[in-house]
Amino acid sequence: MASLLAAPAVADEGMWMLTDLQKQNEVAMRELGLLIPVNEVFNPEGVSLKDAVVHFGGGCTGEVISAEGLVLTNHHCGYRYIQQHSSVEHDYLTDGFWAMNRQEELPCKGLTITFIDRILDITSFVEEQLKKDPDPQGTNYLSPKYLAKVCERFLKVEQITLGTGESAQLKAFYGGNRYYLFLKTVYSDIRMVGAPPSSIGKFGADTDNWMWPRHTGDFSMFRIYADKNGKPAAYSTDNVPLKVKKHLTISLNGYKEGDFAFVMGFPGRNWRYMISDEVEERMQTTNFMRHHVRDARQAVLMKEMLANDAVRIHYASKYASSANYWKNDIGMNEGLVRLKVLDTKRNQQEALLAKAQATGNKEIPAAFETIRSIVKQRRAALYHQQAINEAFITALDFMRIPSVTGLVTALRNKDKVAIQAAADSLRKKADLYFASVPYPEVERKVGKAMMHTYMQYIPAEERISIFDAIDRMFKGDCDAFVDACFDSSIFGSREQFEKFIAKPSLKRLMNDCMVNFKMSIDQGMMQTSMAMADATRHYNAAHKIWVRGMMEMKQAQGTPIYPDANSTLRLTYGRVRPYTPADGVEYGYYTTLKGVMEKEDPTNPEFVVPAKLKQLYQKKDFGRYALPNGEMPLDFIIDTDNTGGNSGSPVFNAKGELIGTGFDRNYEGLTGDIAFRPSSQRAACVDIRYTLFIIEKYAGAKHLIEEMTIHSDK
Repeated sequence: MASLLAAPAVADEGMWMLTDLQKQNEVAMRELGLLIPVNEVFNPEGVSLKDAVVHFGGGCTGEVISAEGLVLTNHHCGYRYIQQHSSVEHDYLTDGFWAMNRQEELPCKGLTITFIDRILDITSFVEEQLKKDPDPQGTNYLSPKYLAKVCERFLKVEQITLGTGESAQLKAFYGGNRYYLFLKTVYSDIRMVGAPPSSIGKFGADTDNWMWPRHTGDFSMFRIYADKNGKPAAYSTDNVPLKVKKHLTISLNGYKEGDFAFVMGFPGRNWRYMISDEVEERMQTTNFMRHHVRDARQAVLMKEMLANDAVRIHYASKYASSANYWKNDIGMNEGLVRLKVLDTKRNQQEALLAKAQATGNKEIPAAFETIRSIVKQRRAALYHQQAINEAFITALDFMRIPSVTGLVTALRNKDKVAIQAAADSLRKKADLYFASVPYPEVERKVGKAMMHTYMQYIPAEERISIFDAIDRMFKGDCDAFVDACFDSSIFGSREQFEKFIAKPSLKRLMNDCMVNFKMSIDQGMMQTSMAMADATRHYNAAHKIWVRGMMEMKQAQGTPIYPDANSTLRLTYGRVRPYTPADGVEYGYYTTLKGVMEKEDPTNPEFVVPAKLKQLYQKKDFGRYALPNGEMPLDFIIDTDNTGGNSGSPVFNAKGELIGTGFDRNYEGLTGDIAFRPSSQRAACVDIRYTLFIIEKYAGAKHLIEEMTIHSDK
């Protein structure tokens, strides 16, 4: 196993484990400008900045900014919950929301906030278990089920007891070459406190998404509630704001070009250890399908959303989520070609293969050839699976119909008691289903578009089985089939369901269009997964060897090594820096409110500016948040390594004070999930001064400002 003591050659690159900071990164961070000891950033034996950084909803990051559990994250991270409370009468997406007291804070169903209490490197313990446990499939080292058992053993050996809301998770890193255990506390009573209108929090929307310069106030605020003893508890009016053990100090001192900055958060996934064949595979399967299938779906949804406010509110979060990685994958493919990333990957792998040959290592070349062979073998199945997933599973809400298996079994057995029980159960599930698809006419239109899009990319002889039925019963007319789903299926309308459930029929179920469509989709996913199952098992084993070889080679070169992102807490660091994306083009490192006024377009919903914001700008009523020249700072960029999941991450200055909130990357940096380019990759951040300005001056929620700890040298 390679040592992790090498000092980083490129300080800006790396999603570092907090447990390795002191031995691996402290010197480099201090050379770049860090002014506090690393144990104030992460201290396994005490309280540190880490304790104010939270996993928001499982897919974003947040930071605690008051002693009473106030959490700051992105507007797009809170978007789903802002939508949850929105209606045509109370359109918080359009108008914003601000709780002027604790009683007005709104509980968010399904939202959790997670603290990471401890991070333990238990690699040696896991390796001992792997040696003694039977492993006929050779997959224990990555199996979540197996690792959960090992986690339980470790807790028992170390006499670690989990309390209310506490959990433990053991995860593999470096392809199974290292293992870390995370002890967590999860709070589920989370309430919405404040969110600016989308014209601020989502200013620029899809046009500006993944671009720089940005002028987006991408933030929202929530509060953690607990029982009277500070323990996690389900929502109750008796719960109280959590008294946290750590909250961040906010700085109004700003930043200048070249200033040191660091970020903590929960980056989702990246794939820095791919070989070139895998990069090509990603471009031609996942990225390709997301681009073209989502193109078609989003065109239908946007037309319907613009025509009806209720439809807009219902689909807002779904559309935003879809559009986000639609544009990401377009930009990634463009960047991979433009930056010749395939050539970079080929050079890296040739260097490792040459090193292996020189040292007589036969494992690494064998692993490389195995990976290449597997990629070639699984390409067609992966391509088809991505088409099914994007066109039918992700895109079609109406395909989330409840399972009818229990009722089918009861009807076949002709058991009246079982039939009644299964019917009652299905009725409850159907109530939830119909509530989730309140606009069947929109679903009908999306369904037709997705059928045509799927057919465009998948040849007739390879399509899922429902197309045989469409050819046989509808003469190949997929539009007629979709119409039949809504006009005759028991899930096509509540009325049709109620008529069926009053007198269930096995024949009716077996001939139901939606039921058969769903079965065909599930069968298609199963067939493509089975086609890749053996390849996946062999791939993981080869990938582990390949990653170990890359780690050892980089360590010998003095190059930094770090694990791929996997939604665990990481730290990245760098500087506030402008960049030059092309010859003759230069982008500054910050933007101001002036840019919002320059981009205003009242005819374009993406660039509408609220009247009150214009008034504040015209009066230059920025309070203590203005720059020395009188302008209002808005967004800025840093050259830290980041990816999806870092949304909402706190951006710290050299003193460990909060100066902003990360919310996006630049278009030129979208290749960073596969290959980091420090010259072109930037993280876009909301300046904390703009956030506070909106809260105080725009929203008039000064009571929120008063509970924060704010530092200024002014």
